[in-house]
Amino acid sequence: MEFKHISVLLNETIESLNIKPGGIYVDGTLGGGGHSLEICKHLGDGGRLIGLDQDMDAIAAATKRLVNYMDKVTIVHSNYQDIDSVLKGLSIGGVDGIVLDLGVSSYQLDNVERGFTYKEDTPLDMRMDQSMGITAKDIVNDYSEMELFRVIRDYGEDGFAKNIAKHIVKARQDKPIETTGELNEIIKAAIPARVRQGTGHPSKKTFQAIRIELNHELDVLENSIDKMIELLNPGGRLAIITFHSLEDRIVKTIFKRNMYPCICPPNFPVCTCGRISKGTVVTRKPIVPGEEELSINKRAKSSKLRVFERKMIT
Repeated sequence: MEFKHISVLLNETIESLNIKPGGIYVDGTLGGGGHSLEICKHLGDGGRLIGLDQDMDAIAAATKRLVNYMDKVTIVHSNYQDIDSVLKGLSIGGVDGIVLDLGVSSYQLDNVERGFTYKEDTPLDMRMDQSMGITAKDIVNDYSEMELFRVIRDYGEDGFAKNIAKHIVKARQDKPIETTGELNEIIKAAIPARVRQGTGHPSKKTFQAIRIELNHELDVLENSIDKMIELLNPGGRLAIITFHSLEDRIVKTIFKRNMYPCICPPNFPVCTCGRISKGTVVTRKPIVPGEEELSINKRAKSSKLRVFERKMIT
């Protein structure tokens, strides 16, 4: 299957990065190389792009897509949480921009064999990095009822999380749950028919929750933003595209903390904690896709772009 993925908020992201022709940029979620290709088009002599991805299918597709720019491009099989060690290994101390396009790619959703989809019956997998040992099947069959409830409630924000967890545990007592189709039927049985009417696919939230848990998506994001800001050169920008409220909340909170790091009590006349602002949140409100983009790509609907700029040295 060909790796296809339409880059969301592409023009807005490229504009937000303020690309310098001779700058160094990192695409932390390389995917099919859509954002990277546009960055490369803006680079001149001395410009460089580092692309990271944990999915070997994505790396193969991006390498093909960026073939005309490989003199400027370095692609690394890695998770963006390791950006600091990757750059250190390349003898790069600071960069002028970083972009993250979070979530699951269209290719991963549409490639039935990857086990992300709830629209086909396929083995439960959902690994973004296929070299990982644990799969979605392990979570569904090995997690306790309380652990499943926590995952579905916190990451899927599903009001029926408790009942879904209960049904999963009951079903697996007869035999292991091995496919997306089997899990679909269990979830369907756990949600009243009247509630399922007109609310989209009943499995969407649970599948999202299991995928996030398996790939540690929110933990990785939360543990990476501060170090990315530290890696930005003065005036450098970090652009992050999120696809659901949990991701967006993390980005918004950490960006704000880096802009206003002071922890002194409000009644202190002067700051004594010594914490200095790292920069500015460029996007007071997130940038969202316009009607034209939504008419072309329905999967862009929930996307939000937030941008942080590293403080200039005065």
